[in-house]
Parts: sequence; structure tokens; C-alpha cells
Amino acid sequence: MFQERSQDTNQTGPQQAWYVRPIPSAAEAPQGRLTDLLVLLGVEPDDRRLSDTILVPLRRVSAGSTLFHEGAQADAVHIVRCGTFKTLRIAEDGYEQVLGFAGRAEVLGFDALCNGRHPASAIALEEASVYALSLREIDGLRHRVGALDIGLQHALSSQLARASEIAEVMAAVASEVRLARFLLQRSARMAVYGQSSRQLRLPMSRRDIASHLGVAHETVSRSFGELAHWGFISVDNREIGILDFEALKAFSRMTRGMVDDRAGRGSDEKRSRARAKGISPNRVSA
Repeated sequence: MFQERSQDTNQTGPQQAWYVRPIPSAAEAPQGRLTDLLVLLGVEPDDRRLSDTILVPLRRVSAGSTLFHEGAQADAVHIVRCGTFKTLRIAEDGYEQVLGFAGRAEVLGFDALCNGRHPASAIALEEASVYALSLREIDGLRHRVGALDIGLQHALSSQLARASEIAEVMAAVASEVRLARFLLQRSARMAVYGQSSRQLRLPMSRRDIASHLGVAHETVSRSFGELAHWGFISVDNREIGILDFEALKAFSRMTRGMVDDRAGRGSDEKRSRARAKGISPNRVSA
């Protein structure tokens, strides 16, 4: 629930509107200021004094825990404050299909608004926390605080744009090309967060990546090894270094072509440069 202190000194008690509630005691669930949520979404509060007084519940989710289950009734829209989640569906045969990965400032659960139930599950890949905007109250808050409406629109627009990236990844025939496109998309997202676009730490497992790319676990592990062998990247477990950004980008454009030894043309020179820098280009772990 959202809470707000009444600032009208002529009131003898709190207003009865939904957005005015007593500030919770320290024993209750942790709260975050709406101002901080707006900054996270990349928008300036239109009335900072107001947004400072409105509190939004924070939910902390440990690694491996489920934020919400597929088919469960939705009670809130969640905005990721920190950490990474994977969204997934379970097929009738029990196969776990990873639909995508959500990180800082991304929205989870908005797709449940149409029928009130979550079409997919969201599981934390690392220690995470999210802001929880109650579905019963979100419309009123969006009307009262225009900056929140703008921030949510921007966040959802960005996620729709990223949804088209999934189709782009799956359009590639070769698994190595799919992986190259996935890594470039992660690189671009890290740049948006102000992090290195060439040194990537992947919070997801090889198995999760394989499910997301629609290939076997062994295939994605082999693809990491091939990209490293060709000198495009270095691999140290979940630490990925992009050694030749332009070459990896050019390689990722091979939508319908099959990958053969020509993809590694000039790779001996690239591997030599990598070793000279003290980088092991092909240390791959499942």
C-alpha cells in the first residue's frame, strides 16, 4: 500500500483518500519513497514534496526465489530496484521456457493487467528488491503523480522495443549468431545502466541462456567456446569480455547464413593479441 502523511494542519485527522495512510512502524514491511522510484524510472518528480511523502512497499527477493508464479492472481506491478529476474513458462511436458531477463528499472507483472493473472513466473537470479505498486491503487497514483505515469510509459515502451529483439535473435539460423546477438543486446543494456559495455557479468546460467535462445545446453556452451576461439570474446565462467566489438557485430549480421571456418578468419591474430594482454579467450564453464 502507498502511505502519505497529511500536510494539512487544519485537519484533525488523516484524510480518508486512498493515498493518505499512516506511516508504518519499523516492524512492518520496508518502504521506499516514490521520489526514489521516479528517479529510478528516469523522470523528475513534478512535485517532490508530495512524492517524498508517498511511500511504496519494497519486496526483497533472495536468489532462486519466485516473485510471482505463472497463473497466480496478480496483486501488484513490480519495478526492479536491483538484481536480475528471469521470466519463464512451463510447457505441458515440463520444459522450462525462459522468455527473458529483467533488470534494474524494468517492469514485471504489467502483462497481468488484462486478465488479472500472471502469464509467466518471475524468479530472482541473484539477491534483488522490487517496488510493488498495488493494482488496486496504481491508477489513482498515476493520475495524482503525473511523473509516475510518464515513467511507467517510458519503461514499458523500452520493454516493448526489447521484445522485438527476441524475434531478431531467433531469426538467426546458427546458434553462434544467436549467442552473438544476445551478448550484444546485453552489452547495449549495460551501457544504458552506465556500466561497461565490454566487460559483462552474466547473472543467468548457461542453461537459462540456452532455453532463452531455443538451443540445447550443450550447444550454447559450445557456441561460447567458438566465439572465444574466433577471438571475438573471452570467457571466464560468467565473466564475458568482448575483445573485438566490431567483428562480433559484423558476425551477428549473418541471419540466414550457416557458420563455418570462415567465421574464424584472422582469429589466430586476435587470439595472439588476447594472450598478449593476459586474457584467456576460451575458458568456458557450464
